[in-house]
Amino acid sequence: MKKFITTGIFAVALLAAVLPGCKKDSSDPDPVEPEKGIAYESMATPFANPERGFYKTLIRKTGEAGLVQSQLNTYRASNISLVLRFFYLDGFKDKAISAEELALFQADLDKIRIAGLKALLRFGYTDDIAGTDAPLAIVTQHIDQLKPLFEANKDVIAFVQAGFIGAWGEWHSSSNGLSTTANQRAVLEKLLSVLPAELMVQVRTPLYKQAIYGTTNPVNSSLAYTADGRARVGHHNDCFLSGGTDYGTYTNVTAEKKFVSDEAAFVPTGGETCPPTGTYSPNCLEGRNEMKYLKWTYLNLDYYPTTISGWRLNGCFDEFQSNLGYRLAAVEGFFPDEVAAGGTLSFKLSVANKGYAPLYSKKTVAVVLKNTVSGTFYDLPLQADLRTIKPELTSTIEETPSLAGVPAGTYSMYLRISDVAVSLKDRTEYSVRLANKDAWVAEHGGINNLSHQLIIR
Repeated sequence: MKKFITTGIFAVALLAAVLPGCKKDSSDPDPVEPEKGIAYESMATPFANPERGFYKTLIRKTGEAGLVQSQLNTYRASNISLVLRFFYLDGFKDKAISAEELALFQADLDKIRIAGLKALLRFGYTDDIAGTDAPLAIVTQHIDQLKPLFEANKDVIAFVQAGFIGAWGEWHSSSNGLSTTANQRAVLEKLLSVLPAELMVQVRTPLYKQAIYGTTNPVNSSLAYTADGRARVGHHNDCFLSGGTDYGTYTNVTAEKKFVSDEAAFVPTGGETCPPTGTYSPNCLEGRNEMKYLKWTYLNLDYYPTTISGWRLNGCFDEFQSNLGYRLAAVEGFFPDEVAAGGTLSFKLSVANKGYAPLYSKKTVAVVLKNTVSGTFYDLPLQADLRTIKPELTSTIEETPSLAGVPAGTYSMYLRISDVAVSLKDRTEYSVRLANKDAWVAEHGGINNLSHQLIIR
C-alpha cells in the first residue's frame, strides 16, 4: 500500500513538472460549439392553402349562367381554396361544343383565377341514372376541343376528374355502351393525351384504373411524377364514408382501399360523402381514420349535408378542415448568424407534414432575405421537392444557396413556397402557408417567417 501511495505521489509530481512546459499543437481543433437550432411552434388553426381542403360544388348545364365573381370572392374567407366546376355538355350530345360555350368555360376559369381559387374540373352529359350520354366519337371530339382550355388554364386547374361517361360522369350506366374497359381506356387515354403533362386525372373507382392498366400494383416512388399514365391517374370517391362498399366504389373493400392508400402517396384522392347505409355512422372517428388511411386531399362541403353538419356538431369539422390534404409546418431551423458577401448560405430546415396527404403539385421553393433597412427582397432558389414530405413524416431541407447579388447588410429570413406558374408565382393566394404560429406574412407573394436575422458582411 505504501509503495502505491509513493508511486502515485511521484506520478503527480512528474505530471506537475511536465504540464507547464506543454504547448497546444496548432493542429488541434478549437472546441466545437454545439449546433443551436430555432424551434418553431406549430398550430392547429384552419386556413386556406392551394389545391386542398373542403371545396364548393358549382354545376352548370347548357344555357345556364356562368359563375358570379362576387360569390367566388367570398370563399377564401371560409378557408376554401378549391371549387368543383362541373360542366354538363347536355346540349351537345350529337355535335361539337359551340364557340360561345367554350368562351363561357374560359370566362368561368378567369373568374376562378381572379378569386384566388383553383378548380377541380369534370365534364358530363347527364345527371339522370336513366339519362343519355354521348357516343365515343362525340366524346373524343369534345376532348379535342377542350385541349386549348386545359392548356390556357393549367395554372388554376388542380385536378381533372375523368367524367364524360354515364350519369354524373361517374363511368357507369352509359346509354352508349361506354361503361366497358375498352371504352373507358379510350376516354382516359384521350384525356391524358390532351392535358398538360403536369395535370393529373382521377377515376371513379380503383377497379377502373386496375382494369385499364392491367395491374393491381400501386404507383410507387420509382414511377411517381413520370409521364407514365399510371403516375398521372388518381381516384375520386363520390360516396365516401357511406359504409360497406361505398355504393359500389369497392368490390374487395380491404384490398382496394389498400391500393388507394398506397397510391395516394403519389396521386390524389378526394370526393364527397353519401347517405350512410345500414347502421354505419360517418362520425368523427370514422372520418378521421378513413381520411388518414386513404390520404384524402379534398372533400365536398355541400354534400352529404347531414354528415358535414354532424362533424360541426361534434367538434371535428375544424380538425378535418385543417388536415385535409397537406399541412406543412417548420420544426427546427439551423442558420448562421453571419456570412460573407458573395458566398453561400448554409440552410437547414426540418419540415413536418401534419396533414392527411402530400402535395401533388410541384412548387417553387426559395429562401427569401429582406433587408431590414431598405425592405428589398432577395430570393435564393432551393432545389427541394416538397412532394416528398409524406403525411406524418418530417424531412430536412439542407442546401447552400448562392448569395451572389445580395449586398452586405442585415436581413430577416423567410421561406417562400410559390406556384410554378408565372401567372401565379407572385400571388399570395397561391403560395403555401406553413402551419406555424405567427409565421405567415402576406407580402412578396406570401412568405413564412423563419424568425432569424442574417448579417452579410
